[in-house]
This record gives sequence, C-alpha cells and structure tokens, in this order.
Amino acid sequence: MLSDTSFPIIKATLPVVGEHVEEIAKRFYTHMFEARPDLLDGLFNRGNQADGRQQQALAGSIAAFASMLVEKPDQVPDHLLSRVAHKHVSLGLSPDQYQVVHDHLMWAIVDVLGDAVTPEVAAAWDEVYWLLANLLMNKERGLYNAVHLSPETIWRTWRVTQRIQETADVVTFVVERTDERDVKPSLPGQYVTIKMTMPDGVQQPRQYSLTKADDGQHRHFAVKRVQGLPTPDGEMSTLLHNDVQVGDEVVLSAPFGDVVLEYTDRPLVMASAGIGITPMAGMLSHLVKSGSPRSVMLLHADDSPASFPLRAQVSEDLTKLADGTLHTWFLNPEEGRDESAFSGFMDVSAVDLPEDAEYYLCGPLPFLKSVRSALMARGVSARDIQYEVFGPDLWLADFQ
Repeated sequence: MLSDTSFPIIKATLPVVGEHVEEIAKRFYTHMFEARPDLLDGLFNRGNQADGRQQQALAGSIAAFASMLVEKPDQVPDHLLSRVAHKHVSLGLSPDQYQVVHDHLMWAIVDVLGDAVTPEVAAAWDEVYWLLANLLMNKERGLYNAVHLSPETIWRTWRVTQRIQETADVVTFVVERTDERDVKPSLPGQYVTIKMTMPDGVQQPRQYSLTKADDGQHRHFAVKRVQGLPTPDGEMSTLLHNDVQVGDEVVLSAPFGDVVLEYTDRPLVMASAGIGITPMAGMLSHLVKSGSPRSVMLLHADDSPASFPLRAQVSEDLTKLADGTLHTWFLNPEEGRDESAFSGFMDVSAVDLPEDAEYYLCGPLPFLKSVRSALMARGVSARDIQYEVFGPDLWLADFQ
C-alpha cells in the first residue's frame, strides 16, 4: 500500500508515466546493458530484447502494478507477482540485482520525463518500485526455500539420452541426471530453463515446458525450431536442433512455473495451438501417472495433422484416462487426411463443453485472446481459465 504522501502523486502522474512507459522500459534496458553487459551473459535472453517483448512486458508490469496501487490499494496482484517470481527463480535471479534494476530504471524515468520528475515525484515512484521489488523478493525467497535451493544451486547438468523427431521442426530431448543428488519432481505444467553457450561465447537462457511426468531419473522437453536467424530470436532452438546430440550434456534449472494443474474432480478442458501443446502434454502425463478419474477434453489447433507436435503421445495418454477426448482444428486438414478434424481456426462453439470445467490455455497471443473471449462469452468464469505464455507475458489477462 502506498504512503499517504505518495498516493496523490502517483495518482496524478500515472497517466503521463503510462503514456511513456514503453519508452521508459526501452531506455532502461539500453542504459543497463551498456553499463552491465555481463547481464546478457546467462541472465537476460537477448532474443526477447531484440524483438521488444521484454521491454513490453516490463512496461505492462509497471503500469499494472501502479494502477492497482491507485485503484485497488487493498489488493495484491498475485497473478502478476507469481508469474514474474517463477520466471526470476528459474533464471537464478538474486536479491542484490534488484538494486541494479532500480538504479537504471529511475535513470530512465528521469531521462524520458525530464523536469516533470521533481524530487517528490521521484520519491513516489521510488516507493512504487520498492513495493513491487520487495513483494517479488519475498515470493522468490519462498520459492527457493520450497525446493531447498539458492540462485547458485538451481542449476545442474543432465545428459541427453534420446532425440525424438516429433515433426519437421519439433524435437523432443530426453535427458538423464548425471549425479546422485535428489531431483525435485516437476508439477504438471511446469518448465525448466536451459542455459547454453552460443557460438559467440555468450551464455543464453530459454524456458521449455516439461512434456512428461518425471520418473526421478529423466526429463523430457520439446523444442520447436524458431525461424528468423540471423536475429537472436531463434539462436537457442537452432543450436539445440543442429548441434545437441545423444551423449551431450546440458545445464537445466529446477522446474518452476505458476500455471500448474490443480488436482480436483472437476472436468478439465485444455486448449492449445502449435507448440503450446507442450505443457498440456505434461499435464496429461501426470494425470495418467496418478490414475486420475477426471473427464479431460483436449482442444488443439495447428497448421496440419503433420505439424501437430507430440500428437502420438497425447493421443495415447487420452486413451489411458477414464474419459479423455481430443478435438482438432487444422488450417490445412488435407495434409495428413484427418477426417475427424475441423477446418480453420479453433472455434470452441463447435464442441459441447462440460459443465463446471477448469480451463488451461497455451498458444500464440491472438489464439489466447480469441479462445479466452469465446469461453467467457459462453459463461465461463475468468477464475476458471489459466493460461501460459511462452517468453515474456505481454498479456496480463487479469488486468483486462
């Protein structure tokens, strides 16, 4: 909660800061990386920087948090905090790095807004920052403590035992542990961060969803080759597809992620598009492993039957459940001749959705917006819809 001194200042300046917050975020990252290029070696993903997603995500987070402090001062934005905190601990972020961010962010606010940032305005926005930072540090401390790890010990080495070519552009990597330390089991829907050295010697991190329930020895994750080189956006997937072979070793974080399947007896509906199937595959695998009696419906959209990643795995898992069904939509249904599929984009009105269901969504942003809107138009409560976004979350659905 903001102090009585800062509240009216933030309320008065929020419109102008909100108007310029994306430029502030852009200047912030440029200034910070000029001063601390080491932060791009192992902590920040430069692909997210190159395409602007990280700047947009930071801008959205600042605006959402400041708006809530003004409009709903008695509430805590748990969705925002949880999503950011899980991403931070998966990267090994430490509390001392919040001071680095603070210094460069406050510089950027002054640089963009100029004389409008009086000492009183600067103090008020400084308070906003530290309210957010302290909430995040507390959440992150709890996440580290829960798995008995620290920013330095979340990483461990795994050895690749299998490469499975799922589709023309998706490969599943199966890895096994290389030491006898205990492995923290993943929860259904979580991801790990992989950290690898790029050809120019810089370490880069990237998150990938775990696609099968852990057995204590192995982990599975699927990687889609991202087009667009020579930009940094696809450098991790390109390296994994081209260079990482059976017998090679990779460094992975412990599993994290706040979009986790809740174990209830309510019907479950999963809706995914493209590589968004990966967390759904992990959830289905956990349901099979636990012998869940839940009714499960998987809705999936893709370019064609041939481009549907992990199709054999999820189809088999659905048959192992007491009540599992699959509905698909393909833009090019003739490629693979799936007679039961719908044509075009996903249309949830084409299927009979179960009553009182829980929903999990994953896919590109336009897909998420379309499906979520369609579900809410059919009377599904927002609290029953969870979503996963790969990369920085540019869509804070809870604030729309």
